[in-house]
Amino acid sequence: MKLNQLALTALTLIAVALPIAISSAQALPPTTTGGSFITSSQFMAQAPTRIAATGTFVAAEKPTTGTARIVVEAGKRYLVFDSAFKTSDQGPDLHVVLDPAAQPPMSYQDTTRYVNLGKLQKFDGEQRYPIPATVNLSQFKSVGIWCRMANATFGYAPLRMSTNANR
Repeated sequence: MKLNQLALTALTLIAVALPIAISSAQALPPTTTGGSFITSSQFMAQAPTRIAATGTFVAAEKPTTGTARIVVEAGKRYLVFDSAFKTSDQGPDLHVVLDPAAQPPMSYQDTTRYVNLGKLQKFDGEQRYPIPATVNLSQFKSVGIWCRMANATFGYAPLRMSTNANR
């Protein structure tokens, strides 16, 4: 019985002390470096994003516009479409692919020549696709919007590798 009372008392003390500890932690001043204060959101914003490549979309089978960038953030690579990205909504099975040619074929005869990054998330606007670490980016010269069902390239962006990667 005394053991149960002791456990109950300990739990009560923890329940009372925990909100105080949490509110005290929230009241701590921001981390400092070099005499200036940096909040956690500023720290995350300062994490460098390296732009590895960029390209502007052009039409193939369908009008496609906007910009594609390959960025490196915290050691991970992403293909990012800007807010101006737009392609036709006429494709029932659109995918995002990396292709070794600056101008991908209108249709693929060899399905091993490209890397499929997945289904197109939406027909317009900003979106991101993770690029697997096993993909050697130096082997790819464009990003394409490809309809798998019709085997048709809707549009593509020839990629230019960046020389000044920090932005």
